[in-house]
Amino acid sequence: MRSTLLFLLTVGFLTANAQDTTRLSLIFAGDVMGHDSQIASAYDPVRKKYDYSSCFQFMRPYLDSADLAIGNLEVTLAGPPFKGYPQFSSPDALGTTLKDIGFDVLVTANNHCVDRGRKGLERTIDMLDSFKIAHTGTFKDSLSRINESPLFIEKGGFKLAVLNYTYGTNGIPVTKPNVVNHLDTAIMRQDLAEAKAARPDVIIVFTHWGNEYESLPSKWQKALTEFCFKHGAQLVIGAHPHVIQPMEWRKDKNQFVAYSLGNYISGQRKRYTDGGAMAYLELQKISYIADSAVTTIDSAGYYLGWVYRTADANKDYYLIPVNDNDKENLNFIKDAESKAAVKVFVEDSRLLFRKYNKDVEEMKRRPKGYLTRTPLTE
Repeated sequence: MRSTLLFLLTVGFLTANAQDTTRLSLIFAGDVMGHDSQIASAYDPVRKKYDYSSCFQFMRPYLDSADLAIGNLEVTLAGPPFKGYPQFSSPDALGTTLKDIGFDVLVTANNHCVDRGRKGLERTIDMLDSFKIAHTGTFKDSLSRINESPLFIEKGGFKLAVLNYTYGTNGIPVTKPNVVNHLDTAIMRQDLAEAKAARPDVIIVFTHWGNEYESLPSKWQKALTEFCFKHGAQLVIGAHPHVIQPMEWRKDKNQFVAYSLGNYISGQRKRYTDGGAMAYLELQKISYIADSAVTTIDSAGYYLGWVYRTADANKDYYLIPVNDNDKENLNFIKDAESKAAVKVFVEDSRLLFRKYNKDVEEMKRRPKGYLTRTPLTE
């Protein structure tokens, strides 16, 4: 209570005496998967190339409208043979398309990051570097981890620290000298302390955790969230369950958690798994004097996205944003079965969020600052 009161008084004082106010918008996406059916759909037999651009054509404006877009890459870019579950390797075209549609940062510590061993982990890092996509969570060796973690991002006058951890790697051992960040509280405490010492405006912890296909967070997820907040994080973003879980904006403490954003894109078609949510936040930084500023979460909301697989012979995939003020995208869905499925997904998602979200409402408009992205430095 005392710390909360002090925080509110500080914000009030700086607001009254502010010399400068800056803003930054963030959008977070869930699991980027690459099942066999997705790989097959992306292949162009005429050009003999893979192309994912049409899959994301409707979602690009949503990512492009935020200053910074961060997602979970839950495949390797290990090269051929390309394969989906259980040991993923997607074509490089997936990575180039993720860059093209607006992703600035991809986290890579998840249960599939060592699906193709050392070669797969290291090639994924090399490919992301070549695409100029910032990344964190997996490292070629301990020296790389020392030099590159936390990942610091400078954007629009803000300095952000990003950390990423996974509960495990499906029982596949991490090959030395590679390093994968695990959800080890002793290590996380050290990382958070290091991040905090660098005095970023916001510390973001992207976690790979929880029980698959469960719509509510476990006690373990909740406990780890409190641990992250206690040690300096302001944002905790979750992945792995492949279904959405609630979001909380704790205004009085300037904290936000999304326990699971579900699938951003995947080949999973069962109820609850055929889509996900994107968390959209706007940060505000108020500067008073030199080296004195307070950054707060000024607004928080979410968008829903549903994965459409066409009923024709092509079986193509399209990620469709579900927005009541952007309904023309839904007209692209043609067959009755898919129309019914997206309706169920939207009803399920809105029901869950209405019941369990805390101060996080659905975005009824495209984000502010539409198509006004600025260059990223790291």
